[in-house]
Amino acid sequence: MSLAGLFVPLITPFTANDELDCTALQKLAGEVLDDGASGLVALGTTAEPANLTASERAVVVEICADACAARSADLIVGVGSNSTSASVTRLATLTARAAAALAVVPYYTRPCEDGVVEHFRRLAAASPVPLVIYNVPHRTARALSADTLLQLAELPNVAGFKHAVGGIDDTTIAFLSTLPDHTSVLAGDDLFAGPLIALGATGAILASANVAAGAYVQLLQAWRAGPRERAQHLHNQLAPLSAALFAEPNPVVIKAVLAARGTISSPQVRLPLLPAGSAATAAALSRLPDHQACSAATGFDRLRALGSA
Repeated sequence: MSLAGLFVPLITPFTANDELDCTALQKLAGEVLDDGASGLVALGTTAEPANLTASERAVVVEICADACAARSADLIVGVGSNSTSASVTRLATLTARAAAALAVVPYYTRPCEDGVVEHFRRLAAASPVPLVIYNVPHRTARALSADTLLQLAELPNVAGFKHAVGGIDDTTIAFLSTLPDHTSVLAGDDLFAGPLIALGATGAILASANVAAGAYVQLLQAWRAGPRERAQHLHNQLAPLSAALFAEPNPVVIKAVLAARGTISSPQVRLPLLPAGSAATAAALSRLPDHQACSAATGFDRLRALGSA
């Protein structure tokens, strides 16, 4: 597969009765791909995978696989955990329709960096598809040096990284400046996608694209192909939207916006997440691109009708 362009880590829609909303997921998957996304990420952090049953996770993957197959798009499936053996088991059950597997750096246990390398060596060897390593230290509490990232890049069957370190730091600069040609980097921080593309990333996995996929496709294309002025203009337009969508824990504001627009039937999330507050929802609605925006009043009327505002 080509790790380039925009990959959308889909939310998992639930009904007001807390059941998986397959119809809404099918609709959303089709819409973001029709808006130009290169592919989907199923069971990423944005999908609330820890709060899904095994059968629900299987259904989510199949719906996303169907949408990708119908549009010749690529599917990345999240499989990682902080257990090496459990991650290997998940890889063994991975659908043959997946183009790649996304595995996070082991979290909470905070292994040494050599342990992280060995963890991914075993996952890459066991994976039936290329592996994308998710480096997100503010969630995992395990930062990685540039040298360790480059060791991981040289592992057989590692296709690339989702890189989300919360900014453009010295490790990111050192890593991207010496990245081998056979390895791709996808920006994972919505606010810093443009700058990371400018430094050499080939694409992005952006949760904000759930609500404005077309706009983020244009942003990445402008950063890669120019003109620079257009890239900067789009970045300045979309940065406030991304900030507003992450004002509360992901994906609660994204779900509230999608429900307000009628894209999904309910903003329902599962504990320990709570629904987005009214102020955060209104702020995000007001920052949508003009061609997608609905008024905050209309959105809140819809949410009130759903019993969620």
